[in-house]
Formats: sequence, structure tokens, C-alpha cells
Amino acid sequence: MTKKTMMMRGGWCSSINSHLLFRSFPTTRPTYSSSAFSSSCYNKRTNYKFFFTAITMSGRDNENPYFETPRSVIQKVLAKAQHEGEGAIVRRSIGRLEIGSVDPFLMLDEFSVSLPSGFPDHPHRGFETVTYMLEGAFTHQDFSGHEGTIRAGDLQWMTAGRGIIHSEMPAGEGVQKGLQLWINLSSKDKMIEPRYQELKSKDIAQAEKDGVYVRVIAGEAFGIKSPVYTRTPAMYLDFTMKPGSQVNQSIPESWNAFIYIIEGDGIFGNPASPPVSSHHVIVLSSGDGVSVWNRSGNPLRFVLVGGQPLNEPVVQYGPFVMNTKAEIEQTFEDYHLCKNGFEKATHWRSRP
Repeated sequence: MTKKTMMMRGGWCSSINSHLLFRSFPTTRPTYSSSAFSSSCYNKRTNYKFFFTAITMSGRDNENPYFETPRSVIQKVLAKAQHEGEGAIVRRSIGRLEIGSVDPFLMLDEFSVSLPSGFPDHPHRGFETVTYMLEGAFTHQDFSGHEGTIRAGDLQWMTAGRGIIHSEMPAGEGVQKGLQLWINLSSKDKMIEPRYQELKSKDIAQAEKDGVYVRVIAGEAFGIKSPVYTRTPAMYLDFTMKPGSQVNQSIPESWNAFIYIIEGDGIFGNPASPPVSSHHVIVLSSGDGVSVWNRSGNPLRFVLVGGQPLNEPVVQYGPFVMNTKAEIEQTFEDYHLCKNGFEKATHWRSRP
């Protein structure tokens, strides 16, 4: 389907903002096997359960005794700043050309946004978005009437399923920062009803041991478990390590996993490897766990994300992720004609 064809299809408003429609959402890319979008609809109105443990220690440089097959770094890429949405700045790690997707993960952005910039009304279908605030606050509104504000340390886990149109905008003055992760849904779940899981910072499971602090967004670490249900089995851990500390984190062997460094410098996988600095993404090899050392004089903060690969075809066009080209074409038709999940968009716009 060409750009010209899509612009001529029923339901399009002649004044649609085309630079928003074709902005640089990730598209179909290579997959490791081991956001602003104007709605044409409203323009018409002109357990899984798993177990793994984490062991911490300080000051040990010996060969890794904790895993039979320790994971190592197979790819390292710096996430460079780029413009997205309406004036937002993001550092895209997963989903960029050098890496592509890491099944089941489609994209990870570290965003930095100040008013009046943001991500006005745009749709999603076929996957989940996980928004985790680092600084400031973001307000969310959708066409079903769901709205709320998440602040530093808060989490929103949104399953778009068959269709959502929503906005994500800064909720205050200054710079608002966070991470947004896109997780693919299996073919059997792509057309489920949308749902939300939202946690305040105080309700996110957390623990500290031997100079290592962890917030368990999804999965389990240090013997504590997140209450978040992950339809695609996944783990999402936010670690902060004091200088001189070490952590050894188990990961199910069949899962893909990566690390994104938020702050500081760390050594990952092999104690003899050079340190990796902030804003780098590290894709890990297969194995039953990963070790991390903080040998710097400053704190190290990173997220470890892992998940069970779906091993299904991925056809992606912007914020729509399906399994076939025909399903993408059907999604565009549903979106333009406000049907099959997008019915509520006919007369909806988010409030300023």
C-alpha cells in the first residue's frame, strides 16, 4: 500500500498532518531469534509464572561461578538522540537500524520532553506499551475515557490489543524523562480488548542487598515478585549499583535479553571486558544468567529486560504491529473507517 493510496482512502481528512502519519516509528526490521499520529476517525466530524534468583556480592573478580552458561555481550550500540512526535527528543535503542527488534521486544525509547512538546493523539494495535517515568510526570488520555498521570517511579503497562487511540503529554513544567518499551503480542492475543496495569512508585516491588538496589517492574529478583501480569512472559528490572558492587541475575535460558544503561559505567558479562557507559544498549547472548560489576566511583543504573521469544512473523507499519501484510492493510481500513476496535474514535479528541 503506497503513501498516496493510503492518503486517498475513505475517512481521511484532507488536512491530515502527514509528517505525523509517517514519522519514524520503527518498521519491519531484523529480529533476534535466541508518538504522534492524527486520527482520521475523529477528523470525520469537520501467569506466566517463572522463577529466577539474584545473588549479589562485593569486591570479587574471580571467574563467574554462578552460571553454567553465563551470558555475554554480543552487540553494543549507543542510543543517539533524535526528534520524535511533536518536539520530543528520544534515544532509541531497541528498534534502531543497527539492532532491529529483540523478539518479543520491538522498541525501547528513553524520552525527554518539555511542554508544549509531546505525543498527541495517535493509535496502536497488536502490542503492548510499557511507560516507566524517571523524572517529572506524563498525562495519558484515551478514546475510552481512561486517563491519569504517572510520575517519577510510576509505571503504566498498556495492552493495546485490537486498538487504542491515546495521547501522552507532559504534566508539568521542565523536562519530563522516562522509558517506553514496546512488547509484541502473539497472534492469538493481537485482537484482545485493551487493558491497563498501573502502579505507583510505592507499589513497585523493591529490594536492596550488598550495595545493589532493584525495582522489580516485571518478573522476579532478590526473592520478590512483581504483581504485573505479562501476557508475553517477560522480566523488567531496574538496578542501581553502588561503587564496588556486583550482581548475578538469572534469566531463563530460552529467553532473549538486553540491558539499557541509564546512568554510570558498568562491566557486563565478562569481568575482563571494558566498561560500557550510559545510553548504550547491550544485547546479551543466550545463557542462564548475567553478571554485572560496578568498578567505577559512581552509582550505576540500568534496566535488564528479558522475554520469551514469540518466533512469529512481524509486519509493522508505524504503531501497528501484526503478522501479515494483509492484517496491516485491514488495520488501516479499520482505523480510517472507525471499526473493529476503533469505533470510539469517531468523535474523540484529547483535551489540552
